[in-house]
Amino acid sequence: MLQSLHVHNFALIEDAKVDFSGGFTVFTGETGAGKSILIDAFGIALGGRAAAGMVRTGADAFWVQAVFDGQDEKIHSLLQEQGIEADDFLFLKRRVTAAGKSQSSVNGIPVPLAVLKQFAELLVDIHGQHENQLLLQPKAPRFFTDAFGGEAAEQVLEAYRLQYETYEKAKADLEQLEEQGSQRERLLDRLAWVIQEISEANIKIGEEEALKDEAKLLQNSGKIMNALQKAYGMLEQDNGALSQLAEIREQIGSAVRYDSRLQAVYDGIDSAWIAADDARGQLQDYVDGQNFDPNRMTEVQDRLDLLYRMQRKYGNGEEAVLAYLEQAKEQQEQLQNLDNRIARAQKELANITAELTAKANALTNLRKQNAEKLCREVETHIHDLAMPDGKLQITFAEKPDFTPDGKDQMELIFSANAGEPLQPLGRVASGGELSRLALALKTVLIGISGVNTMVFDEIDTGVGGVTAQKMAEKLALIARRGQVICITHLAQIAAFGDRHIRIQKQTAEGRTRTDLTVLDKQGRVEELVRMTAGEHATKAAADNAAALIRAANEFKNSKQPLF
Repeated sequence: MLQSLHVHNFALIEDAKVDFSGGFTVFTGETGAGKSILIDAFGIALGGRAAAGMVRTGADAFWVQAVFDGQDEKIHSLLQEQGIEADDFLFLKRRVTAAGKSQSSVNGIPVPLAVLKQFAELLVDIHGQHENQLLLQPKAPRFFTDAFGGEAAEQVLEAYRLQYETYEKAKADLEQLEEQGSQRERLLDRLAWVIQEISEANIKIGEEEALKDEAKLLQNSGKIMNALQKAYGMLEQDNGALSQLAEIREQIGSAVRYDSRLQAVYDGIDSAWIAADDARGQLQDYVDGQNFDPNRMTEVQDRLDLLYRMQRKYGNGEEAVLAYLEQAKEQQEQLQNLDNRIARAQKELANITAELTAKANALTNLRKQNAEKLCREVETHIHDLAMPDGKLQITFAEKPDFTPDGKDQMELIFSANAGEPLQPLGRVASGGELSRLALALKTVLIGISGVNTMVFDEIDTGVGGVTAQKMAEKLALIARRGQVICITHLAQIAAFGDRHIRIQKQTAEGRTRTDLTVLDKQGRVEELVRMTAGEHATKAAADNAAALIRAANEFKNSKQPLF
């Protein structure tokens, strides 16, 4: 239940706070005073669409805070899910800057706008000025019927939707296979070419790196041979390194005979001579045995070019190219077995479709039962709303294809007068009749939705006289089941309010603002006089207003049942 609403710097509202109680609260005021602005602000606190243009001129932002009783079990569950501590009250707040930045919070904890809306759906049902027209939308009969069906209808619909998802996937898989079938020969030709090209390349892991090393060697073969030949000559020639090491070894050897401490030096020179002589032999073998084929360089470069082409087409690296080859072979095998796969997919889709059809039929049958019950209960209420001969039905036709919501094409048909045939609602219902139908539907659904607060923004559009009186009685009865907040321009409805708040425009210091005043008994009479007699306030008008309030109180005290 809504406890309070605080609006700051929103449109014409500079700062306004309203405390609420249970029962029936009415808001009245002159046209343009800001009655609907207040409801717009409330809707924004519940996650509705907000715009920077709603910020009061001269302010940097507006904010709206709605405080609710926080004892509901579903609210506690959602708070726990969001990691927000539960309290006796629930604070929903929305702030929007002049730059268009929006901030939402629950109990002071920032939350995404979608989360704010989740809380709102459990708390409030707002019926705005234009929602009567929603009755004319194609989805309306399905929406109201499923809502009337409650949890049982929700479970059947959810079972259908899960099967529908399976159906959509199976259908997409089959379409993909059939698309492949239409292009199979072309795809097989392409895959055969790919397999042949990669297979004939005979790629080996590590081959590219070995070829790069060989290419490097071949490109520098001249430099290698020139360097080795020079080194060999420096070792082998007369008075070369070997000859000098031999002479050095011989001289140190003669000295060792006289001083044994030189033995280590001799051993080192001897080892150096042996290593140098071995190196000379290896160099001779390398130079004599090396045969750099000039044609080999062309072969290596051609092979590298082939590997590069393969990698550009099929993947970076030898492993990627070989993996592409394996994938191509798998696709080739699958395409070669495509007829069998299509047949299996068709059979699977047929089985899934049969199950989906059964679930769709179950959903349709349940909807027909619920639609019949819904229409009978709505008729009871429209009879109370000065349409004693009103009749309502929901017709069913089958859509050609499955949809996420079933195969039902549903339509509201209506007759307000005896002897008149039922016809599509949009063709025969007046604005006042739509208002009464909307109220009747809300009345039926209030016990099912679980929402404790209902807001009606000028639901009395297009009605007056006896009809307005009946509508007021219905709203008062609904208020016994929960909290009703109503913006109205009719005195008959305002008289039934348990709490009456007047909305006025005030101008001070060159600025216009909207103020809210909770009316006492005398204030209510004066406001009803304004609503009925305008500027012609007379004692008779005041007596009439007081009589309206007395009659309303008598009705509310009569304890008449809602259903």
